[in-house]
Amino acid sequence: MSISRRELLQLSAGAAALGCLPAARLWAAKEPDFRGENMAFGLVTYQWGKDWNVPTLIKNCEAAKVQGVELRTTHAHGVERTLNQEQRSDIRKQFGDSSVALVGIGSDERFDNPDPAVLQKAIDATKEFVRLSHDVGGSGVKVKPDSFHKGVPHEKTIEQIGQALNEVGEYAAGFGQQIRLEVHGQCAELPTIAAILKVATDENVAVCWNSNPQDLLGDGLAANFKLVAPRLGATLHIHELNDTKYPYDQLFKLLVEMDYAGWLLLEASTNPADKVAALTQQRALFDERLAAAKQA
Repeated sequence: MSISRRELLQLSAGAAALGCLPAARLWAAKEPDFRGENMAFGLVTYQWGKDWNVPTLIKNCEAAKVQGVELRTTHAHGVERTLNQEQRSDIRKQFGDSSVALVGIGSDERFDNPDPAVLQKAIDATKEFVRLSHDVGGSGVKVKPDSFHKGVPHEKTIEQIGQALNEVGEYAAGFGQQIRLEVHGQCAELPTIAAILKVATDENVAVCWNSNPQDLLGDGLAANFKLVAPRLGATLHIHELNDTKYPYDQLFKLLVEMDYAGWLLLEASTNPADKVAALTQQRALFDERLAAAKQA
């Protein structure tokens, strides 16, 4: 009996997003009163975690009750495309033996460059990251749109990014991986992301919300959120939840209202002396904001 690509994606992305949650909560989430039960807290190894190898990363995340991690490339964890199969299996086992899920790989690949050779290199590298994520137990790869270039019409760049996403999205489906387009760079305004998605119609291409200041432009957060909500993937990025400049209370309410099932990954930018203590504080703030949103 064959399985369609859509069914494969639903199974893989859904399992990855929800794998850290107890079975009782998953069952309860089917009832309307339990909206928001399938949101989980994780970490992007951007600043906090960039200097930790895999054992240290797992230990510190377990101490802070961080449920999952997105491994950004080039950091001390060393989970890179150069790993051989034995090393990849070892990474999978280390996370599998822990309470911390490997959510996926945070690549820095982007599809905006007008040079065909540079574009093709980014597409090929993304496919390698897809295979890496699959081998180490992740569920997807984060990519970027990312910029506009002098002398190139925006519409042409948007078309190019969208078509590249279609190619890598179709490829990733064969490995049970999701392509997660981070709202980033000069393409960080949500209408631009929505325009890219009109081209990137492959069902395996999803949006990684990034909690940017641009989210508040135009008609505001709710209107911009609505532009991409149907295409949200298994991961979203948040920043420090004690930052009062971004309306996290409103974002959490929007996510609960749609019964979002997936990861809210902390992409921190500050440099606290005790990062484990800071992570613990952020986990507590996540729980507080989620509880308030569920009661609202």
